[in-house]
Amino acid sequence: MLSSQTAAPETAQDDTLQLITPAGERIPNAALDRWVTDVTPAELREMHRDMVAVRRIDSEGMALQRQGQLALWAPAQGQEGVQIGTAHAFRADDFVFPSYREIGVNYVRGAKLVDFISVWRGEEHSSFNPYDINTATPQIIIGAQTLHAVGYAMGIQRDALTAPEGSPTDQVAITYFGDGASSQGDVNEAMVFASSFQAPVVFVCTNNQWAISEPVTVQAKFPIAGRAPGFGIPSVRVDGNDVLACLAAMREALHRARTGAGPSFIEAVTYRMGPHTTADDPTRYRAKEEVEAWRRRDPITRLEAYLRSIGEFSDEHAAEVAVFADEIGAALRAACLGHPTKPAIEVFDHVFEEPHSGIARERAHFAAYLDGFAVDAADGEGAR
Repeated sequence: MLSSQTAAPETAQDDTLQLITPAGERIPNAALDRWVTDVTPAELREMHRDMVAVRRIDSEGMALQRQGQLALWAPAQGQEGVQIGTAHAFRADDFVFPSYREIGVNYVRGAKLVDFISVWRGEEHSSFNPYDINTATPQIIIGAQTLHAVGYAMGIQRDALTAPEGSPTDQVAITYFGDGASSQGDVNEAMVFASSFQAPVVFVCTNNQWAISEPVTVQAKFPIAGRAPGFGIPSVRVDGNDVLACLAAMREALHRARTGAGPSFIEAVTYRMGPHTTADDPTRYRAKEEVEAWRRRDPITRLEAYLRSIGEFSDEHAAEVAVFADEIGAALRAACLGHPTKPAIEVFDHVFEEPHSGIARERAHFAAYLDGFAVDAADGEGAR
């Protein structure tokens, strides 16, 4: 039955906007070209380096989970193009609302390596301070971040009414979610409010073809980007494995938001090369031929091929990037293995700002449960 559920690359991307083909050829596109005329080869090499670094973070996270050092990992292999391309368009004062898979977005925004593993290791309730990098902590509840983004965008509008003269008032909120989340009520409600209030927000739907084990063709009989105009939100369907096209699409969407034109919707068509999470086995529901077909559209090798074709990518640069990625991987592993393990009872700390009777009762029950292990251990010692 796999053949009836395939996310075939020859049809999945035939109507997407593109600037660099899978073979590395730069092609013109009237809708996108004007947004990237200033992009230099050096900037493209920086995006290439970021994609390689993020893939190494991802592969190291997978390995750490398999070795029992992390409870879970949500990989992003294959999706580096949309994450790095769009994130490179942001201003520092924009605010981002990611899902749990936006490793690349968080990396570009300035997350520390320890931030990628502390939650998955079960040592923290969340990772970074959102206001340090103007990025919300990764959202586990499917689609909930879209509502948060729209609320923040509406706050930007209201702050602008009382902002001191000369203060920036054109910040934008950006939110990421997957094809599966597009069917959630939260996402649709968020688009209703965004359109109704013409909020400065950009919706990025990363269509990676699979909602866990459910192919996108089951829930979307028409391209997902086609839903947004029904809410009064203009949309674009872009090749999510083309980092330059993703940069261009985001720049246009941000320009619309900053100039008072309201929300935009970007569907970035890509592919989830790995499992949904490390708790998933994708070989049970998709064919290896499908995976290999999408591997030929890899965003990293695509950009490298283009840069080599214009004489802007050397073997020396490739070696430098490989060394950098190895350093990133080693540092991530060291941060994980060296992470202090907190007493289990501290899971109740910092849940609420003020004392809470319910949390106090739960803490007391859990403390008694933990004390039971100490009693059992003492009894065992006495029996020897």
